[in-house]
Amino acid sequence: MGGERRRSYSIGVALDWFFFVFAGVSALWLAYLSLTESFRVGWWGVLVAIAFWALLAYLVLPRIHRILTTIYVPGYFIGRTRTSDGLLGDPVNLAFMGEEAALHDAMERAGWSLADPVTLRSSVRIVTSTLTRRSYHQAPVSPLFLFGRMQDFAYQQEVDGNPAQRHHVRFWRCPDDWPLPGGRRVEWLAAGTFDSSVGLSLFTLQVTHRIDADTDVERDHIVSSLLAADPGIRVEVIEDFSTSYHARNGGGDSIRTDGDLPILDLRPVAVAEAATTDAATDMTDASLSASGVQEVATVAAVTATEAPQNLPRKRVAFEPPTTLFAPLTRDPGMRRPATITTGTLLLLLRVLAGILLIIGLWAEWPDVMDSSDLAVSGDVLTAEEEQFALWIVIALMGVSLAVQVSVLLSLWWGRNWARLVVMVFAVVSISTAFTTWFLREQEITLRTSLLAVGLDVLILLALSSRSAAAYSRRRERRDAGRADSISAAPSG
Repeated sequence: MGGERRRSYSIGVALDWFFFVFAGVSALWLAYLSLTESFRVGWWGVLVAIAFWALLAYLVLPRIHRILTTIYVPGYFIGRTRTSDGLLGDPVNLAFMGEEAALHDAMERAGWSLADPVTLRSSVRIVTSTLTRRSYHQAPVSPLFLFGRMQDFAYQQEVDGNPAQRHHVRFWRCPDDWPLPGGRRVEWLAAGTFDSSVGLSLFTLQVTHRIDADTDVERDHIVSSLLAADPGIRVEVIEDFSTSYHARNGGGDSIRTDGDLPILDLRPVAVAEAATTDAATDMTDASLSASGVQEVATVAAVTATEAPQNLPRKRVAFEPPTTLFAPLTRDPGMRRPATITTGTLLLLLRVLAGILLIIGLWAEWPDVMDSSDLAVSGDVLTAEEEQFALWIVIALMGVSLAVQVSVLLSLWWGRNWARLVVMVFAVVSISTAFTTWFLREQEITLRTSLLAVGLDVLILLALSSRSAAAYSRRRERRDAGRADSISAAPSG
């Protein structure tokens, strides 16, 4: 039984990774086709060149980075965040103790604005605000990942009402009982940087904010702004938390840091405020504040007299590949991701194209028959025979469209078999097109099959993503004796 489960899991992982890698290679080929086509269509080549850049920046390079970084970038904590493409991002340069409510209150008192989540509406607004140089105090920040998840929230400060320049800091709640290297426990980690301008990413060519290289200046700005608003916040600095270094983040921007990690303790402030509102005496208030100070000292130095259960667990230094390729946790309540929506809409375009093809055949069937030189027993087909042939073709195409609609609806509702069927047909279609193109038997241009190939590649990119696999397998059951999980390729 155990061997069968292991084999099933391996097949699932292998399939996901095959589609994931094949989609990346196909996107690279599609970008090449777009580039070559840009030289054939005159001034329209400018638009095709823009399409080539969009394919390269937002589809090809992110998928290639995701494939490579999953192999060589460590999956454990090294004091760096990761981008959605798997590249090493901004340094982790702040830590906090305290409840989330206290953290929000401290940031708002210090003059920081909570960033909006990344949505289509907020993305459009930040683009228009940047172009028009209009203030957007709650502008979203790009997602960075720590502990395998996106930041819980982020705060920012605009500079002179210019959305292109801003202070910003992302926050992640630490997992329960998770210690920093060295054994210290904190409740929140944060990464603060300063956006100096808007430009192109060196690694992905995407339009993004460029950050100032000296991340320590931004770290110290965040600390000083919080202390100015709440002098009761206690700060302790872990010197040389990491080796001082200079590197590049996921956008290709230079970064440097001295490796120090300030820990801001918001609990004494929260305790003092609670004591004041409770009408306690000054003696009680002082006692509570002193207890907060003592707690900080206790966390900073674990003594030998502490109970063994309070000691941090020793983390393994080596993480096997199964950890880096860890399956997603089973989540029956998972909301439909954008990748499933995109894949479904693209498949709907194929259905609509099929309907238009049927209408075109109906309107131009006599010309189609004349050009085909179709004959039976040497005689030209009669009008009745031509009409019968038309009905046969329409019936076959109608059945095909009905099947596609059925698969489309199943895909929308998250059926994994539908996702696999669509990806298999996309792989077959792309492989066939590539074979005929490579053998010089068929040219792929805008006038022939470039749009169809592009549609297949886009469908495959969307449905081979980690989020699409997670949603499609959200109800799968594997082991009754342990938490159910699903296997999927990395996001991208």
